[in-house]
This record gives sequence, C-alpha cells and structure tokens, in this order.
Amino acid sequence: MKKLLVASAVALAMAASAHAETNKEGEKWVAGFVEYYSTDQAETGAPFYIDNGMGLGVEFGFRFKPQWAARIEAAALDIDATPDDYSGSRFGIDALYFLPDDLFYILGGLKTTKIAESDYYVDLGIGKHWDINENLKVVTEITAYQNLDTSHTHMGYKLGLAYSFGETSSSTPASARDSDNDGVNDSNDLCANTPYGTKVDATGCAIAAVQAADSDNDGVADDKDKCANTPTTDKVDANGCSIFTEEEVSVDLRVLFSNNSAEVNYPLDPQIKEFADFMKRFPSTDTVIEGHASAPGKADYNMKLSEDRAKAVRSLFIDRYGIDAKRLTVKGFGETQLLDTSNTPAAHEVNRRITAKVSASTRVKVKK
Repeated sequence: MKKLLVASAVALAMAASAHAETNKEGEKWVAGFVEYYSTDQAETGAPFYIDNGMGLGVEFGFRFKPQWAARIEAAALDIDATPDDYSGSRFGIDALYFLPDDLFYILGGLKTTKIAESDYYVDLGIGKHWDINENLKVVTEITAYQNLDTSHTHMGYKLGLAYSFGETSSSTPASARDSDNDGVNDSNDLCANTPYGTKVDATGCAIAAVQAADSDNDGVADDKDKCANTPTTDKVDANGCSIFTEEEVSVDLRVLFSNNSAEVNYPLDPQIKEFADFMKRFPSTDTVIEGHASAPGKADYNMKLSEDRAKAVRSLFIDRYGIDAKRLTVKGFGETQLLDTSNTPAAHEVNRRITAKVSASTRVKVKK
C-alpha cells in the first residue's frame, strides 16, 4: 500500500507542474514490452516463497480525447518461487491521462493476475511515450498493483516499443498558441490570462474603456437618463426611471362594546385613527361598517343594537375624522355571526363588536 501511495503522490506532483499543450486525438498504438515484476515481500515465507520475476506482454491503446486514452493489456509472468517457480499471467484494462505535450501520462485500471492463484488488482502508475520518429515510440512505465482482497502491493517496471497510427491532429506549435483566447498568440502576448471577452490591443493587454458619466449611479449614463437623481435603492428601466408595480394594501378595524351599549368607549383608539388615515390616503375607497351583538337577549333587539353600534362608528368617522358620509355604509348582523358560541362572559365580550375592512391598489417602487 505504501508503494501505491508513493506512486500516487509522485504522479499528482508531476501533474501539477505541467503547463504545455498538445492534441493527438484519434491516435492508436500497439506495443510489446518486457517487465520486471516485484512482489510484495509480505507474501514470502514458508511454506511458499513468491519472489520477483520477469514478464513479457502486449498492449493496444486508443486516444479518444486529446488528453484521454484507454488500453487493453495482456502479459505472461515468470515468477521465482520456492519450492517451484510460477508461470503466471495478467490481463486487464487501463485509462490513461496524458499531460499536455505528452510530458508523461498517469494510468489507472483493473487487472486480473494469476501467479499462485487468481487475484484481482487495481493499478496506478505513471509512464511516458518517448518519440523515436513519427510512428515509433519507446514506452517506459512504473505501476503499483494493489490486491483487492489483501493489503499486498506489487510493482511493475515496464520497457517497451510502440507503433502509433491513426492520429487526426498534431501538437500546436508554441508560436501559434493563444492560451487566454484573446486573439493574440502567446509569443506576442504581454498580458497573459486576460479575462475572456476583454477587448485587447496588439500586445494582448486590455484596452481601457471610457466610462460614461452616471451622476445618480443607477447604471444609465446621464446622456440617456430621463429621470435624474433616482434613489440608488430603486430598480430603473432603460431610461433611468424608477420601476413601479401595483400592490394591494388593506387595513382592518375591530371595535369592542360594553354589554347592551352602542357607545364607542375609546374614540381616540389608534386603530380607529389608522383606519381613518387610510381612507384619507385613498379617497376613492368605500367601506361597509358591520355591527354584531352577543347571544343573550332577543334576536330582534340584538339586530337593532348591532346596527346602532355600526351607526355610532360611522358617525365617529364623519364627525371627528372628516370622512365623507357617502363612503361609509352600515349593516347590522345581530347575533347571526358569533365568533364564540360557548355562552360565557368572555364569549359575549368578543361577540359584541364592529368589523370593517378597506382595500386599495397603490404603486410601489421596485427595489434592487
């Protein structure tokens, strides 16, 4: 396991240091190789002694993306052992990730190996294809094989010769690369990593834009702003004017009365004033003042009492708060709409009441 972790760390460290660019999508290769196979010493000891050995194998690979490839591999292994040597075999598949400019590749896969017995391994390693010419390559590779059933880890050191074919595109010359896609080749770009979409000059550096004046900071330039000095909290349209929306607003009124009384006990009650202020703010609104009575007493008497209560509240709005009488109507409900039917003093108190509600539509600014 330690060998596997070391191999992983080396691979990741080398990957982080790479920065070049290549493109060999569509490349295929066949290779033959020899391998020095090192067993985990934890597997040695009486009555068996599985030692190191040699291997001989073949592989076929296909690069389906500029940096990604897959391969199948088969190998015959000759392992030294006590009391008898073993003629083993290995077969499996790997995924390969090639770093830019084929600096090296990282591999990982699954293998089935038979030495003394059949086992399954996951493998992780690093390798490189060294170009001899356009088609021939020397293959070097170091791989760790981790047994899935035990903690044993084997190592393989491979040297081979590969023949490649079918490549659809080749590496991009360094002089023609444009790493930040700003239209200026890296060889002429004095400002690397310019954000995508930035306008640049011939040297690849951002062109400073002339900022149009926007006095009220609403995002619309002064020469196009038809509403100067808009509050910074307002959302504006293309003309720089605040955007409004219609919202429904309302206020409720609830007044309680003493037993057998139509007199408003607290004419200066804040909720009464709030209701009156609302009607003044929205002069096009009308409301119905509804009177109610508790259950004790005769029904016809309670009906008249509830209507008198509604009239008393209406008179209060007209006389004290100046609300137009035409906007206020009354209706008595007697004991027909009790809120609490438990026939207790507390129930009678909540049932002796006035209710009213007024609603209106108003334009409200849309905030950012």
